Amino acid sequence: MSTIAVYLDDRLEQRLRQAAQQDGVSVSRWVARLVEERTAVAWPAEVVALAGAWADEDLQRPAAGDDVPRIAL
Repeated sequence: MSTIAVYLDDRLEQRLRQAAQQDGVSVSRWVARLVEERTAVAWPAEVVALAGAWADEDLQRPAAGDDVPRIAL
């Protein structure tokens, strides 16, 4: 396991410590979870659970010509 030094100003350190305390974990564990979430190579379980949640016909695009009028720029 590696050790990494991170330099934070006092305000960010306080916010980090509060967030870890609210989650009931150490600062190290809180940062490790954040890194895991932000670098994950798979979809989160919450997103995977949504697969098939809507009927296909609800997600179809309108036929050509059915779009709303556009405002000229």
